[in-house]
Amino acid sequence: MWIGIDLGTQSVRALAVTGDGEVLGSASRPLTSRRDGPRHEQDPEQWWRELAAATREALRDVPPALVAGVAVDATSGTILLADAGGRALTPALMYDDRRASADRVNEAGAAVWDRLGYRRMQPNWGLPKLLWLLKDAPAGARLAHQSDFVNRRLVGHDVATDLSNALKTGVDLIEERWPSEVMDALGVPPEALPGVVRPGTRLGVVCAAAAEETGLPAGTPVIAGTTDGCAAQLGAGALRAGSWNSVLGTTLVLKGVTEELIHDPLGVVYSHRAPDGSWLPGGASSTGAGTLTRDLPGRDLDALSARAEARYAGHLPGAGAGRLPPAVTYPLVSRGERFPFAAPEAESFTLGDPADDVERYAAILLGAAFVERLCFDYLDLLGAPVDGEIVLTGGATRSAYWTRLRADVLGRPVTLRENAEPALGMAVLAGGDPDRMIRTRAVVEPSGAGSREAYLRFVAELEGRGWLDASAARHARERTGAS
Repeated sequence: MWIGIDLGTQSVRALAVTGDGEVLGSASRPLTSRRDGPRHEQDPEQWWRELAAATREALRDVPPALVAGVAVDATSGTILLADAGGRALTPALMYDDRRASADRVNEAGAAVWDRLGYRRMQPNWGLPKLLWLLKDAPAGARLAHQSDFVNRRLVGHDVATDLSNALKTGVDLIEERWPSEVMDALGVPPEALPGVVRPGTRLGVVCAAAAEETGLPAGTPVIAGTTDGCAAQLGAGALRAGSWNSVLGTTLVLKGVTEELIHDPLGVVYSHRAPDGSWLPGGASSTGAGTLTRDLPGRDLDALSARAEARYAGHLPGAGAGRLPPAVTYPLVSRGERFPFAAPEAESFTLGDPADDVERYAAILLGAAFVERLCFDYLDLLGAPVDGEIVLTGGATRSAYWTRLRADVLGRPVTLRENAEPALGMAVLAGGDPDRMIRTRAVVEPSGAGSREAYLRFVAELEGRGWLDASAARHARERTGAS
């Protein structure tokens, strides 16, 4: 039995999973935030209280002797300052807190950030926020990522941070150390930085005090986790070079596996380090299902999915290739695009004139599928292998029509898992066998509906608006067979 804990933004979730993937216990507890403009904070003590409560409930019916390990994931870029005893000195600055400036870190670390492939840090990344916190910090203050704070409570002593959570705080992922020359230039005291290990490294064991609070048996191995995005990728089973996890919910996120570090001249793709030393490149688009609730408020989306499937009958079993929707929407959830291109001025648009809600719904779905394909085209341009398994996760997989449409646009099978969530990924990282614990629900084959011409028009529109780079547009056309 392995325990995976997902420490997210809105809740903490604990999962007790057997070696063959059976969930014997699960529980979650809500978390609260304080938001005000660019400010987004949480109370680190609440993390611990709710994690302990969720773990106790998840383990209520689990024999203690079965528990073989525990690992925790956390939100990427969330940090605080703590004292030598692990007590919080500041509130936690969450992953999207934007009060800091990235100018100094980008000046001091330009050569390192370029070598690591992401080129520039953003204001909401961990290192800019660390400098912001250190301005008024007492002597002896130490950096703690969200996962570090709770891992220290679990083991009862100082812990190293993992490379995944430390990425946005400036760790050198190639040399697997803090870049001392950059930190010295920024005035970050060496003693403020924790040691660094790969995800999957043993940090210690659950101490007696933590055992009493969490219900985890004392002596249980505590394993270094990852960010929540990497945890979701592990839970989805995208673990081999060339395989990808495409998460389509409010927005679209792609994460894959490569043997070599990918360098992106635009800086829209950046890579984490995997436990085995390979690389986990990915990018996050600003497009996704969030557009549905904005553009079709109050509509029954399940009913619209069924009506769209019936109308474009090729997506029904045995109905042949069918046809694509007549219109396509570039489904930006908010102004500005992040991946597969960087365009702060980008806005949503529709090609064609949808006649009713079904066509408006289908146009959004088709646009999201086209963005997904364009992401893979761009990754291929960068030299990333994209010929492996594509695992779809996220809320969009609830629509059978959307899943088949995505397979049609990609022109290849897509895989759905029975249970793909970050907490499962942490149970795998804690010591479970992914080949046994991760179960496939279905493999969806494309129906054969042609999307080439519509996709090329979509790509041409993005290029014509000045958002999509000409070389990326040309590569997308070449991959369809067009000149």
